[in-house]
Amino acid sequence: MTAISPSKETILVADDEASIRRILETRLSMIGYQVVTACDGNEALALFRNCEPDLVVLDVMMPGQSGFDLAKEIKKKVSVPIIMLTAKGEVENRIKGLELGADDYLGKPFEPKELHLRIQNILSKKNRIDLSKKYQIGKAVIDLNKMTIKLDNNQKKINVSEKNILTEMLSNPGKTFSREHIGQLSGILQERSIDVMITRLRQKIELDPKNPKYLQTIRGAGYVLWIE
Repeated sequence: MTAISPSKETILVADDEASIRRILETRLSMIGYQVVTACDGNEALALFRNCEPDLVVLDVMMPGQSGFDLAKEIKKKVSVPIIMLTAKGEVENRIKGLELGADDYLGKPFEPKELHLRIQNILSKKNRIDLSKKYQIGKAVIDLNKMTIKLDNNQKKINVSEKNILTEMLSNPGKTFSREHIGQLSGILQERSIDVMITRLRQKIELDPKNPKYLQTIRGAGYVLWIE
């Protein structure tokens, strides 16, 4: 199994057909996702606990724990999106999957491109935040609409680059963003300038910017925003 990159969205694919696992791992990896695969429900559950995927693709009929059982167990703990794979024409299975909390279903055989589009659609909705709302990180209150951060009765403005970074980080708390990714989002190319921008954001968010609690550095990987 390939080591998981913290800067990519992780997809867990559970299917007992090796050909489907191989095709989806190749296709989704080429698109840019980190993909982990399992051949049955028990292996899928172990991988799920280990890698904390952003989305799960589950085959309904698998040896051992079925896709239905696994979906039910997963949804008890977290709200990760699930796409169920069912045989075409099995309406009852589709209904059961949706009742268990699955976000979408796809009948076999299917086109990998269609699955990719469904994954993309679900993740874009999952990661979308409401810019009209205020978000609190510790004691800092972030208003992305007004582009301000209020901390201890002191209100400071943020620029467009800082807003773009915060929007993505608030949409993906706990996800590590590489300097390259941050540069793409902010339009800043030089690593030193990116570090300066993060330092500036810490001064607006953290009570103790030199010992950040929320906007932290992941050595050798980039930056992550933690939300309590």
